[in-house]
Amino acid sequence: MEPIKSTSTDIEPAPVPVMLSVRGEQYFDGCDPDNTELMTEGTMTLLPDGLLLRYEESELTGMEGTTTTFELRGPQVRLIRTGKVNSQMIFEEGRQHTSLYETPFGELSVDIQTSFLRHNLTERGGILEIKYSIAVEHTATGKNLFKIRVRPKG
Repeated sequence: MEPIKSTSTDIEPAPVPVMLSVRGEQYFDGCDPDNTELMTEGTMTLLPDGLLLRYEESELTGMEGTTTTFELRGPQVRLIRTGKVNSQMIFEEGRQHTSLYETPFGELSVDIQTSFLRHNLTERGGILEIKYSIAVEHTATGKNLFKIRVRPKG
C-alpha cells in the first residue's frame, strides 16, 4: 500500500500581517452606549472555505493576555477567545446560538441572537460587521455591534 500523499489543501496557508480597527458598541436599556475602539496589528489567514482574523487584546479592552479569533465559514462567524478570558460565541444571521462563558465565579450560559452579519473581506482587507443581542442566563442584557476594518500591513 502506498503512503497517502499530502495535497496543498492539507496545509493551512500562512497568516498575512494586517492592521485591524475593532469597534465594539454595547447598548443597555436606560444607559448611554458603551463604545470601545482598538487599533491593533493582527493576522488574516485565507482558508479554502473561509478565513481567520486573529489579534491580541489589550488593556483598553480589559482582556489583556487574551487572543481573539474571528473564524468566518459560510454563513457563520465564530468568535473564540483564549488566554486570560476564554469564551466562544457563534453568530449566524437570524439564528440564536447558546455558548458558555468561563468566569471566576463559574460558567454562565450566553444566548446570542444575530440580527445582521455582513462582510466583504478578501486578501486586500475589507469590513466585517455583526449586530447582535445577548442574554446571560436567558435574561436579555443588551444589544451589541462589532465593526472590524481590515487592511494589509505595510
